[in-house]
Amino acid sequence: MAKRLAVIGAGLMGSGIAQVAAQAGYDVTLRDITDESLARGVKAIEKSYGRFVEKGRMAADDRDAALARITTTTDIEAAAEADIVVEAVFERLDVKTEVFQALDKIARQDAVLATNTSAIPITQIAAVTSRPESVVGTHFFSPVPMMKLCELVRGYKTSDETLAAARTFAEEVGKTCIVVNRDVAGFVTTRLIVALSIEAAKLVESGVASAEGVDVACRLGFGHAMGPLQTMDLTGVDIMVNAARNIYTDTQDEKFHPTEGLLRMVTAGDLGRKTGQGWYPYGGE
Repeated sequence: MAKRLAVIGAGLMGSGIAQVAAQAGYDVTLRDITDESLARGVKAIEKSYGRFVEKGRMAADDRDAALARITTTTDIEAAAEADIVVEAVFERLDVKTEVFQALDKIARQDAVLATNTSAIPITQIAAVTSRPESVVGTHFFSPVPMMKLCELVRGYKTSDETLAAARTFAEEVGKTCIVVNRDVAGFVTTRLIVALSIEAAKLVESGVASAEGVDVACRLGFGHAMGPLQTMDLTGVDIMVNAARNIYTDTQDEKFHPTEGLLRMVTAGDLGRKTGQGWYPYGGE
């Protein structure tokens, strides 16, 4: 069983993946480009583990052991000994391909190279490497410690062995997997949530209903845990807009085109919880 994991990117997703892997017994190397980013990632992990201990879902000794299994670095060369490398950087093709070009030179030949992309076709990312058969999508959901689903996404050349190894890893860290057999932009879940989110934005922007009204309708009418606009604020309005653009570029389907209002929110910096204002205000959160 693979037990050495490298996570590239210490943001919301990367730190969450590192957290669940360390808790499952993996030795985790968490890499980002600045010490400040790494410190924020580790602080988020410590805070999440602390909540688990307070609620009796995790023993204090297990928390301490899991934290001890996480090391941080700004050096991507640290991925050289990992059995599995999971990339969780910004949702832009050029940023991700730069990482994978580096990993192609650094990682062991038998390593699984996974991307946490939510919308970019795996084939596009894998194409910049000399081993596209080793590249696979592992689309975790936010917040990673709480959400049970992981989409496993085949690229055009992803091997059965790579897919199986990715499934083993995801299941060992507590996730239930679905397999996406063709890596269309957005896969399954991002296509669904982007289409819903764009329509929700249109309803609010055209004055049909308030943001709160749309979210309440989805929670109570459809049984969603969170409404689409609340979800957008949690993950980041900019992240959703980038995902929508990626899917629109791939499909030219107008239902995936970001609305003018969403584009203006991004330009103005109203990106959701992380900036204190999105569809809702967040004050000191």
